[in-house]
Amino acid sequence: MLASLILYALMGGADYGGGMWDLLASGPRKQRQRQAIVEAIAPIWEANHVWLILVIVLLFSAFPRAFSTTMIALHIPITAMLIGIVLRGSAFIFRKYDSTANAVQRRWSTIFGIASLFTPFFQGLTLGALTTGDIHLVGDQVTTGFFAGWLTPFALTCGLFALTLLAFLAATYMTVATQSQPDLQNDFRLRALWAEAALIPLAIIVFLTSKYGAPLMYHGLTNWWAPLLLAWTALSALIATLALCFSRFYLARIAAAMQVTFILAGWGLAQFPHLVTPDVTIQTAAAPESTLKLLLLALGAGAVVLLPSLFYLFQIFKTQAEP
Repeated sequence: MLASLILYALMGGADYGGGMWDLLASGPRKQRQRQAIVEAIAPIWEANHVWLILVIVLLFSAFPRAFSTTMIALHIPITAMLIGIVLRGSAFIFRKYDSTANAVQRRWSTIFGIASLFTPFFQGLTLGALTTGDIHLVGDQVTTGFFAGWLTPFALTCGLFALTLLAFLAATYMTVATQSQPDLQNDFRLRALWAEAALIPLAIIVFLTSKYGAPLMYHGLTNWWAPLLLAWTALSALIATLALCFSRFYLARIAAAMQVTFILAGWGLAQFPHLVTPDVTIQTAAAPESTLKLLLLALGAGAVVLLPSLFYLFQIFKTQAEP
């Protein structure tokens, strides 16, 4: 599940970031910026959602108690997230095939951009809410209502951090996608640098608010492995920043992807073994052993089909498009 979440952030998350930059396109090249984003997203944006679907299916099948708890306690932000996913996909398609009149295009672009903006915010907020310790069960009944956890400063900051992180990732990816257009490439380079700079204070705020807003997460982030993971995350951020400054865009893309990977891996390690802090753990939420064995077999069989198919998709639409 954690691996699928990381892959979703690296692929689907970058699409959300692209939508943010579509909304915030500015200057004399804003139409070209939007066109470049569309060309980068269009071939693969639907396939990228397979990782989110996999996370949900695994959670539902392998840890049904965690699934029900999450969907009940956090149904408001999760519903907002799902509405955003639908609006974003619909607006993206309608913008492409509806009238080319400026007013119509602006309408769909605005919906696409706004949905791309608030969807990752609610995704980050949801992950943050799961770690606050404010969601409680008695037996299998959620007793803390529908507003526990996700309206805390810690969860809200996690939402802002996720939004900014995906904006940084998308802008960095776009520097590679616009190699044949140096002026656009520089636009996205500057956006990536600004987003990376914004991540620093947000990361500090997330860490500070976790002390009281998510104490078990804070304790996890101070474990023996935390300084090592923090060092690797900081190194990835430094390499990405220097690579962007010196126009080494392929290196920047790799470093940005590693930065996102280390951040989400750190969240998973700090959260372990809880799925919903503090009452739902991997052990207490696990499905029967027979179900887990069948799920593992199905996952292995599905990977044989899925992974080569995705590799082939990217080979066709991405690798050949890059010089």
